[in-house]
Amino acid sequence: MRRSPPGIYVEMATAGERFRAFVPAALPPDPPIVWSSALRRRFDDALVALGRLDALSAHLPNASLVLYSFVRSLVGLDRGAAKDAMASFIVGKALSANQIEFINLVVDHLTEHGIVEPGALYESPFTDLTPRGPDGLFSMVQLDELLSTLEAVRATAKAA
Repeated sequence: MRRSPPGIYVEMATAGERFRAFVPAALPPDPPIVWSSALRRRFDDALVALGRLDALSAHLPNASLVLYSFVRSLVGLDRGAAKDAMASFIVGKALSANQIEFINLVVDHLTEHGIVEPGALYESPFTDLTPRGPDGLFSMVQLDELLSTLEAVRATAKAA
């Protein structure tokens, strides 16, 4: 017995970020779900977990912010948005090939993780270009600008 697709993905945008959202198909499904004891147990476990999550969310000052930050950490940042964020750092600078490669690694990290913690800049893959990370590539002024740019990206995630 073959079921129709459980839903579709649609392109959406919020807070200046593009993403794909899953829109479930109308209920009830056709053919109907057969509730085995194992499926019923999994369903009950999911309900208990949702209840715990709901109870915890009552203690958060802004549950939407936590959820947005969590999802962004899982799915990352849109590549175009990551490039746009780093463009403000690059503009007006004559950067070396290694500096540009470093910025490309930052864009990759933003795309994958949504933010870049400053300490991550001193770990692989960033230290693969130079063992000292950004300290080996950028002046102190440029490094301060880079960290400010990354903080602005993080602030955008918190504000959304």
